[in-house]
Amino acid sequence: ASYGAESIAEVDDGRLIRCITRRRTGRTLCGDRVELREHAPGEGTVERIRPRDTLLERTNYRGRNRPLAANVDLLLIVIAPLPEPDLQILDGYLVLAAQLDIAAAIVLNKSDLIDAEELSLLHERLQPYSGLGYRRLETSAHTGAGLDTLWQLISGHTAILVGQSGVGKSSMVNRLVPDHQARTRTLSRVGGQGRHTTTTTTLYPVPSGGALIDSPGIRILRLGQLSETMLERGFPEIRSRSPDCRFRDCRHRNEPGCAVLAAIERGHIAASRLRSFHRLLDAGSLATGDPDRPA
Repeated sequence: ASYGAESIAEVDDGRLIRCITRRRTGRTLCGDRVELREHAPGEGTVERIRPRDTLLERTNYRGRNRPLAANVDLLLIVIAPLPEPDLQILDGYLVLAAQLDIAAAIVLNKSDLIDAEELSLLHERLQPYSGLGYRRLETSAHTGAGLDTLWQLISGHTAILVGQSGVGKSSMVNRLVPDHQARTRTLSRVGGQGRHTTTTTTLYPVPSGGALIDSPGIRILRLGQLSETMLERGFPEIRSRSPDCRFRDCRHRNEPGCAVLAAIERGHIAASRLRSFHRLLDAGSLATGDPDRPA
């Protein structure tokens, strides 16, 4: 976990070390691999941040890039029946996964809270993503259903749980990390007063190998740092048809000869996906009402 100039690092023997970071070293991020010097029991200094394989970041309300985690290779986008899934936020995270060239899966949590009819309607809304090849899992942190499959998916990866506030990510971590409560207490003790893991991106090693990162829930996802070309990578069904549009600079709104609009009319592309694409182009953000802040 990183708190600006301070961080908490786990060393090879499993101990947690509270570290400061030198200005020349740069700021650490959750998921970083570091070299540190322990100068007192439980106290150290980060001497070097090893090169990052990936850097997951989004844009804050000032338009500045806000790093979230490093070295992630699996994005687990958690949704739930309540709060109602925001497909624009889901699409935004899929864009980030495509931009980093990492795997992504959609995790429908709290599946035990709705009846068969409501679940069927939710499946219909998610059907376009299965058609695009994204893996979809159903879980319940309450009953434990589906967690074995999720555990197997995480094994050997550095996975991060992302999604809206209230979808049950922390409850899933409680189930997936056997000693989560004990580790949370240790993190709070080592980090000192005012360090709350519920509002901090935190990494937990998992027994099967790899790690699970829990991130605070959001109400807004801004992607202003990405170009139009980068955005298209997260919409492969649009990207594949764009070359067939009559105009090279077609924005797929009402231009004549638009291959994307034609595909929507034929039912080959979900209209909701094109709406997400346009919203990103227009505003560089995926908003649901409140400023970007953890819940």
